[in-house]
Amino acid sequence: MSLDVNVTPGLVLYELYLPAKFCGSTSSSFPVTPAGNFAASYPMESTRGCGRSTKKRTIVGGWAWAWWLVTDVQNISLEVMTLYPVCESVETSQGVPLTVTGVAQCKIMKAEELLQTASEQFLGKTHDEIKSTILQTLEGHLRAILGTLTVEEIYKDRDQFAALVREVAAPDVGRMGIEILSFTIKDIFDSVQYLSSLGKAQTAIVKRDAHIGVAQAVRDAGIREAECEKSAMDIKYNTDTKIEDNSRMYKLQKANFDKEINTAKAEAQLAYELQAAKIRQKIRNEEIQIDIVERRKQIEIEDQEILRKEKELKATIRLPAEAESYRLQAIAEGQKTQSVEMAKAEGEKIKKIGAAEAYTIEAIGKAEAERMRMKANVYKSYGEAAIMSLVLEALPKIAAEIAAPLGKTEEIVLLGGNDGITCEVSRLVSQLPPAVQALTGVDVSKVLTKLPGVLQSAE
Repeated sequence: MSLDVNVTPGLVLYELYLPAKFCGSTSSSFPVTPAGNFAASYPMESTRGCGRSTKKRTIVGGWAWAWWLVTDVQNISLEVMTLYPVCESVETSQGVPLTVTGVAQCKIMKAEELLQTASEQFLGKTHDEIKSTILQTLEGHLRAILGTLTVEEIYKDRDQFAALVREVAAPDVGRMGIEILSFTIKDIFDSVQYLSSLGKAQTAIVKRDAHIGVAQAVRDAGIREAECEKSAMDIKYNTDTKIEDNSRMYKLQKANFDKEINTAKAEAQLAYELQAAKIRQKIRNEEIQIDIVERRKQIEIEDQEILRKEKELKATIRLPAEAESYRLQAIAEGQKTQSVEMAKAEGEKIKKIGAAEAYTIEAIGKAEAERMRMKANVYKSYGEAAIMSLVLEALPKIAAEIAAPLGKTEEIVLLGGNDGITCEVSRLVSQLPPAVQALTGVDVSKVLTKLPGVLQSAE
């Protein structure tokens, strides 16, 4: 007779045959019934049962029916076990005693054959007894491996050392159904100061290299700083040189521009003055024409007055009444004629003046242009001589403006010897050419020496 039951998905349940022969005692926390009780296992626990049948069943994460007083049920944990193997004062291949501690993570494998093997090995033992068995196995292999390695190999390459322990110990614990999940070296130390001596030597080497590196860095920094400073000074000097060159070029160009501007101004001034002279001449001609017209009208008036007087004389020989009447009539006619002619003359005068003013304005504009052109031609033809002519014409005006403040001076006293006045006048005259040159850019002395009359007088 057998009992088939359903299990939760993900759990393993083996069919358990009902025993007919007493095989052991039960071990369960479930309530016992007259016929039997339930035997259950958690996901991380294995339950193994046996009865009359020689075939044994293992259940992982499931449940089954166990007969009371007939079926033997035992549990074993499948959880990860953390072990701390310690090997104290184990001699290495060099004979140096080392103490090594590690951490291992192990568990019973769930494969059916391996789980049966582990059940045969560890059922009936407590959890601590199982851990002790595995721990002793790991410590034995750890001691054996320590005896084959040097201190440097163990200390410098812990991962390789731990991998070697796992590789050597895995087959032995595997035959017990145990799997080594991980094995790491926790600490390595000794009681003879061997490791500290290695550290001191390495520390001294590192300190030596550090001091050398610092000295080299300081040296390189000084060299680099000097190079950077040299580059900065070179750039500064080059920049200053370019600035000075540009400043010199600017000043030269500005001087040329000022020279051209002064020349153009002088030419324009000369042309203006020439054209103004022409305009004044034309205006004077118009004024003369107006005077001629006025005189002609005056002559006509005088002729009329003569005729009037002649008529008046003729009238004096007539009868007094007729003479008086004729005189009055002649006077009236003469006055009328005079008034009409005066009005006509005045109108003609106004018309002529207006036309003359209009012509004057037009002529002034043309004269300005002509003056500019002629002045430019004169400047081109005579150069500094033309400029000197303008300067000499303007000197009296300049002297008048300079001496204007002295017009209100009542008395000037000059202190000095007999030749003091002469020296003072000579000094003032000698200062005039430099002042003119500063204002106009024309050297009066050089221009005067170029004039033909001055040269002859000088000779």
